[in-house]
Amino acid sequence: MHLAFGMVKSRNCCCDCVRSPEPPVGPTLSPSGNLLSVAKLSPLQKDGPISMPHRQVRRHLLAALLKSPEDAILSVSLDGAIDTWSQGAKRIYGYTAKEMTGQPISRLVPPHEWPRLKGILSHAAGNGSAASETTERLHKDGSQKILRVERVFIRDKQGNITGFLERARTLNSFDAGPSAQAPVRSIIEQMPGLHWTTDKKLRITSCWGKGLASSEIPPASLVGRSVCEFLGCADPDTAPTAEHYEALRGCSSHFEYHWKNRYWEICVEPLRAATGQVKGCLGSGLDITGRKKNEEQTHHQARHDALTGLANYREFMDRLEQEVRRAERSHHSFTLLLLDLDGLKRINDLHGHLTGNRALQRLAAVMNEHCRSTDLAVRYGGDEFALVMIDSDKGMAEQVAHRIESGLQTDRGKPPMSVSIGIGLYPEDGRTAAELIEAADRQLYNYKRIENRRTVPRRMI
Repeated sequence: MHLAFGMVKSRNCCCDCVRSPEPPVGPTLSPSGNLLSVAKLSPLQKDGPISMPHRQVRRHLLAALLKSPEDAILSVSLDGAIDTWSQGAKRIYGYTAKEMTGQPISRLVPPHEWPRLKGILSHAAGNGSAASETTERLHKDGSQKILRVERVFIRDKQGNITGFLERARTLNSFDAGPSAQAPVRSIIEQMPGLHWTTDKKLRITSCWGKGLASSEIPPASLVGRSVCEFLGCADPDTAPTAEHYEALRGCSSHFEYHWKNRYWEICVEPLRAATGQVKGCLGSGLDITGRKKNEEQTHHQARHDALTGLANYREFMDRLEQEVRRAERSHHSFTLLLLDLDGLKRINDLHGHLTGNRALQRLAAVMNEHCRSTDLAVRYGGDEFALVMIDSDKGMAEQVAHRIESGLQTDRGKPPMSVSIGIGLYPEDGRTAAELIEAADRQLYNYKRIENRRTVPRRMI
């Protein structure tokens, strides 16, 4: 058997390569596979469709084939075209030599790996050293393989680099044996989150990830089931089923989903074959419950008073503006109460600021006790409080104001406290947040100036 390069296939060659119609040259093998002799090489065919490697490269190719006939052996010219293709390459990549000879090597390279290989091709003229790396390549069926690649450069008689010879060995193939599978399987099983692939009918074809163990889901129980069963979404028009259908149309999506009492950040991508056609979906979910809790806590702290736990000025203004817009659309009324704790400075001067802080907390507790869960209780200044009462009228507001005053009078805490209250009614007293605040503030200070006001009915003020 003779190993050579050209345009005619050699039936007995162990690497599904091509040879020239000229008399065979190069290394010669006996039927048992032993190296018999090395004949003189023909001149380099610069003008042909394939650049002919010289004697040293043929020796590299022959040595690689003898050492590991199961590896993928291929040569590539500087323009990225594949010149030779071995049987091992067919086993690893799924393509025959006829399909790939003359095709760009980019067909085998995932998009994120292509810039690096393109850089090797473009800078090859100044770098003639051998190299090895672990990289990813694409199989004919669209799956990705992790390969260990060794690469040597091909030179012509003048020493100019015309391409490279590549030998690739699978690291995650099931044909590679248990010893090669173990590290990759271990990494896959420990990948954070949940990961799955589906076919075009949204049946799960594979699943992996650490999230399966934390969710107490046996991986084998998912294969063959639909995404709807897996993620508990019976309605095809709602998340996350709708996003999977979008992926089948070539669109990616990124969303949050509440599942199994946890919050998940899910990405769904189209799963493509080597031809670029969508053949299913690739889904990935990350448990973000802890992050959501932290975000909610941070949001709550940013919009609530740390001393009393009531909403702060920022939350007060946002909710008041929101309620104005809602009332304008629905033609409903609502009321705003502004409250001042009387004599806070005197309490601080006589009893200390800790007692003053407790006084503020006592008023906040009384407000929470006498308002509804739909209302918003606010501390928006030092001794200034507010209450936004949703869907209420002036009579309801006056009743709540009287209860808050009575609650403070009967409070057994020391020192005794009182509060001044003003009321603004939408839309009678104003149709904007500013107008309502001004109306309630004006009534509050009129109320403060009245002596012995506890004996005066509020409706008379």
